[in-house]
Amino acid sequence: MRLSEAKIEVMEQFRQHTKDTGSPEVQIALLSERINYLTTHLRSHVKDHASRRGLIMMVNKRRRLLDYLNRRDPDRYREIVERLSLRK
Repeated sequence: MRLSEAKIEVMEQFRQHTKDTGSPEVQIALLSERINYLTTHLRSHVKDHASRRGLIMMVNKRRRLLDYLNRRDPDRYREIVERLSLRK
C-alpha cells in the first residue's frame, strides 16, 4: 500500500466530517502511523540518527497536540488515546 493510500485511510477513520483533514484527531492519528513506521525502521537501522531526530520531533508534536486536545475537550482526548491505544 502506498503512503498516500494509507494516509487517506487513516483520515477516513478519524475525521469529524467529510472534508476534515486537519482536526487534532486526524493529525494525531497520522503522526502515530508515521511514528510506528519509523520505530520499526529504526530497529533494523540502528545508526540512522537523522531519522531518529525526526522521530523524536514527531513524538513531541503528537504530545503537544494531545495536550491541546486534553485542554480543549477531555472527552475527545480520552477517545483518541483509547482508539490509538496510547499509554496515557
